[in-house]
Amino acid sequence: MTHAVEKTDEQWREELSPEEYHVLRQAGTERAGTGALLNEHREGIYSCRACGHELFRSETKFESHCGWPSFYEAKDTDAVELLEDNSYGMRRTEVRCKNCGSHLGHIFDDAPQTPTGDRYCMNSVSLTFEPSEA
Repeated sequence: MTHAVEKTDEQWREELSPEEYHVLRQAGTERAGTGALLNEHREGIYSCRACGHELFRSETKFESHCGWPSFYEAKDTDAVELLEDNSYGMRRTEVRCKNCGSHLGHIFDDAPQTPTGDRYCMNSVSLTFEPSEA
């Protein structure tokens, strides 16, 4: 799939920290409970750290107690792309930024307490947060 933002591997390495590159471009995972945005409770917008594309709104964030920031829906259908992920002997659905193809996390259908039943389990390092103006 082609994306609106296409860069070489070398360009991504220059722009991202080693941890950001590992998660965003190599589909890595940050350690549970360590992400800077896990306990972010202000109103605002979550965007892709790699390209700035808006992904989630704070009103869809919820406490899932899984160790990563969780949302019950993406901003809109153009925000993310979902891909089958059969790595590590598991069947999961990977969530990537639709604008640049960067890995964000995974989606699970194990959140019956939310309006959608979905849990977008995202890596903090994959996201930036911009608080709403007061």
